[in-house]
Amino acid sequence: MKLEIARGLFVVAALSVASMAAAAWHEPGTQVITHSDFSPEVLPLKAQTAEVVRPDKDLLLFMFSLSQGMGPQG
Repeated sequence: MKLEIARGLFVVAALSVASMAAAAWHEPGTQVITHSDFSPEVLPLKAQTAEVVRPDKDLLLFMFSLSQGMGPQG
């Protein structure tokens, strides 16, 4: 097989993959969420449970330690 034919087939394959990826690309647009969107019939079963999640007592200390970082390595 000649180099030009192989190069042409490679370009066609790359363009077909790129066009399929562009066709499959989906970015949701902006939309207004109303109160009726959150009706109990719409929510999945896991979201319907009313479980209260309480933060850990050391959460503030953990967040503070994350914000400090390693500092200058001087």
